[in-house]
Amino acid sequence: MSIQASPHPVLIAGGGIGGLATALGLARKGIRSIVLEKAAALGEIGAGIQLGPNAFHAFDYLGVGEAARGMAVYVDQLRLMDALTAEEITHIDLRDAFRSRFRNPYAVVHRGDLHGVFLRECQAHDLIELRVRSEVTGYNQDGSSVTARLTSGGTVTGSLLVGADGLWSNIRKQVVGDGRPRVSGHTTYRSVIPTQDMPEDLRWNAATLWAGPKCHIVHYPLSGWKVFNLVVTFHNDAPEPVAGQPAPHSEVMKGFHHVHERAQNIIRHGKDWKLWVLCDRDPVETWIDGRVALLGDAAHPMMQYFAQGACMAMEDAVCLSHMLEQHPDDQAAALEAYRKQRVVRTARVQLQSRAIGEHIYHPAGAHAAVRNEIMRAKTSEDFYDHLAWLYGGTGLAG
Repeated sequence: MSIQASPHPVLIAGGGIGGLATALGLARKGIRSIVLEKAAALGEIGAGIQLGPNAFHAFDYLGVGEAARGMAVYVDQLRLMDALTAEEITHIDLRDAFRSRFRNPYAVVHRGDLHGVFLRECQAHDLIELRVRSEVTGYNQDGSSVTARLTSGGTVTGSLLVGADGLWSNIRKQVVGDGRPRVSGHTTYRSVIPTQDMPEDLRWNAATLWAGPKCHIVHYPLSGWKVFNLVVTFHNDAPEPVAGQPAPHSEVMKGFHHVHERAQNIIRHGKDWKLWVLCDRDPVETWIDGRVALLGDAAHPMMQYFAQGACMAMEDAVCLSHMLEQHPDDQAAALEAYRKQRVVRTARVQLQSRAIGEHIYHPAGAHAAVRNEIMRAKTSEDFYDHLAWLYGGTGLAG
């Protein structure tokens, strides 16, 4: 049954990167939206994120390419180190040949800086309304509209509702009803350190991964090389989800006593650690319920190991706004076209993110030796071929 276009605005639950990108994508198609954010202010916690070329394809589509490029740090390599021996296993060259192949760069940014790019664009657009202290707890719908229920007891009525409300999405509870996220047992600790505190011989212009048994370390420069982002992860079988909790330095070091002194020395420079216990969900095909659609982590939460969470959310925003433009008189067809276009691609990233963690980031013994041999045998061009399906599109194809 078709859903006719409505005079009401589109409602977007969640004012993170995915939600704001969606609002901006819709506005560029002439579609009004209201972003309903539960927090008292619009902002992003966390530190650095990595952006593949597909993120820049999405930036360009959404009209923020110039602003996004202006605050990014362009790394020359993805570098894989053996955390036990402190030897390089392999690297992927991200310079001219990479950019020529994928038509855009690979970069790292501060999550707050990227969120700010979208926030400023949304604040400046008269088709976008931003509301804080407006957590959506659920929805009701009829043939002509959908009504979001808020924790305040109030309601807001729209033509569609986009659930961009993250891993613990209230909208997903009603659309999918698959319970709590899967707890991975991997605990991530994050710190940002001044560049002068980073060991001088490790101030590489690279997104660097030190892979070790049940643990890894990631670091790269941020914010015009003023700081280094430092993320360390230990597979410690943590049983419960945790997000943003302060952690003492002694706890962080517990998972890394077995790695090389050079790798340990990186961690010693971290301060003000905060921890997250990583969670994801199994892929599902159910993203749509009448006038309601899921997007970003609400649709396909994934492990961090492919560095594609924010990228996939932005691709979703591109695709959804495109499909609503392509089907102006049948919103049901637009939502189904969006779902069909995005489900397999995002499921592939979800599943490969898990596999990368198991087979590249955390193996030990013979398993690690196999990883090293396979990875060392590949050229940068081989890696480009393997990544072409991911980096080649905007979210409209592939």
